[in-house]
Amino acid sequence: MPLKESEAVVLRTYPMREADLLVTLFTRTEGKIKGVARSAKKSKKRFGGALEPLTVVRVYWEARERHELNRIDSCEVIDSPLTQTVDYGRAVALAYVGEMLDQLLPDHEANDAVFRLTLATLQNIRAGAIWMPLTYFDLWLVRLTGFLPELHECIECGDALNGRAWFHPLADGLMCAEHKRLASIEMSAESRQIAGEMFRAPIDAFVGAPWPRARAADLRRFLTQRVETALEKKLVSAAMLEKLD
Repeated sequence: MPLKESEAVVLRTYPMREADLLVTLFTRTEGKIKGVARSAKKSKKRFGGALEPLTVVRVYWEARERHELNRIDSCEVIDSPLTQTVDYGRAVALAYVGEMLDQLLPDHEANDAVFRLTLATLQNIRAGAIWMPLTYFDLWLVRLTGFLPELHECIECGDALNGRAWFHPLADGLMCAEHKRLASIEMSAESRQIAGEMFRAPIDAFVGAPWPRARAADLRRFLTQRVETALEKKLVSAAMLEKLD
């Protein structure tokens, strides 16, 4: 069977036996795939540095009939996160992107919009500047995967949210002041305005603007909450992001 070829993002790797790696990749042509890279720990010619998580690669693989795992033949590095400074915050942000994609994307389902979003996000996550690209990534990924509720009306009464809004882990969207639940968290009008601006402009339009952690933090929390509700589990990397200064 001829080898398949695609641009891809390495999501995760796990050791198998002495020198093999189990690899999860998000390919542009076939979506998320899993495969075994034989002797990956030893072969610099076939894999040299290409299997680091969140590396953008050109991957060559063979799909085997009646086998869940593909055979990963080789990878060529297109862009590596290791070519830029990697501090702890950036490392956690990259891990978050990888975990979100791995958990939300189905196997063998191509999604070019999500792939382009991922590339744009990876290009903009830099040491000391992670919060804007993470906000953009969260917002668009949750929308593209179908988990984003309406941000401009109350889910309980349908009235327009002209100003303050609240969300709660057990609610499916935003609520007005009259219908908010006990222990709800407020989302500011500014954060919902930012969401609207991000839906109308590419990520490059927001590069260079001051973006401290506090900006749109309530929006990111709401989006992570929607994902964790859909998955029915907590994201490990999301908890790590919460602990960053």
